[in-house]
Amino acid sequence: MVALATDVPHPFEGAEGVLASVGDTPLIALDRSIRGLVPDGVSVLVKAEWFNPGGSVKDRPALSMVLDAERRGLIQPGHTLLDASSGNTGIALAMIAAVRGYTLVLCLPKNANEERKRILKAYGAQIVTTSPLEGSDGAIREARRLAEAHPEWHYINQYDNPANWQAHFGTTGPEIVRQTGRGVTHFVATVGTGGTFTGTSRYLKAALPNIEVVEVQPDSPFHGLEGLKHMETAIVPGIYDATLADRRMGAPTEESFAWVRRIAKHEGLLIGPSGGAAIWAAVEVAKTLTSGVVVTILADSGTRYLSESHIWETP
Repeated sequence: MVALATDVPHPFEGAEGVLASVGDTPLIALDRSIRGLVPDGVSVLVKAEWFNPGGSVKDRPALSMVLDAERRGLIQPGHTLLDASSGNTGIALAMIAAVRGYTLVLCLPKNANEERKRILKAYGAQIVTTSPLEGSDGAIREARRLAEAHPEWHYINQYDNPANWQAHFGTTGPEIVRQTGRGVTHFVATVGTGGTFTGTSRYLKAALPNIEVVEVQPDSPFHGLEGLKHMETAIVPGIYDATLADRRMGAPTEESFAWVRRIAKHEGLLIGPSGGAAIWAAVEVAKTLTSGVVVTILADSGTRYLSESHIWETP
């Protein structure tokens, strides 16, 4: 288990301007949407990551990875950054590149939705589209090819970069402990790069040894939960720690979409499909308890998915 080190730089040390507002996102208790489903002595709390300035949880690792590279002298303004993304990390990197004076080349699956592409272009990112049939794995393969072809570019490599999970160890985990008054008993998180789950879980297990952490993946290789990985059939990120989970759950796509709609109608929160999967799992965990505090992460806002009618329309 990773110790709670105090002699390492804060992952956001050196952030200025809008980037100084990354983190410290609100923790919101669900109410009407879970009434009658969850025992009275159990709370389900959601961390609303779209309050970050770039609109998603990926602002945390993106900022951590760029600042880490700057501290190590690997990049300076004017350099070109390269990475692969299904959308949110790319948007976060594009925002940071605009602020810090970098060019960003981003490998993105061709079927990424219009909202993401427009935001990336607004920030000035250069998009290299990849096969929609290969998903995020195809984008990773293209980024690796470009990194070899352009050694003068700095390959961020979010899937293997330890500064990814360290962002959550240094910020997300401590925030949850503080915001719950050390009362969190169960932590539930979906996995894409694995950074959020790995970093937050490592911190929580070090700070609160009795906590149970639950990992959520799509229940099938053929799923509609954008940004999430079915690890058995995907390129497994180097930062993903499969030993951390006390429990592993497979989220069904349609039930996750149903939670997206339910949360909008009953809680007034627009969330993305991965958030629907996270809440589905958190509620399933909460149903089994007689008391406790279940916390999960909502990676982004549903405003990035409004063009995808299959999410919002009841089958």
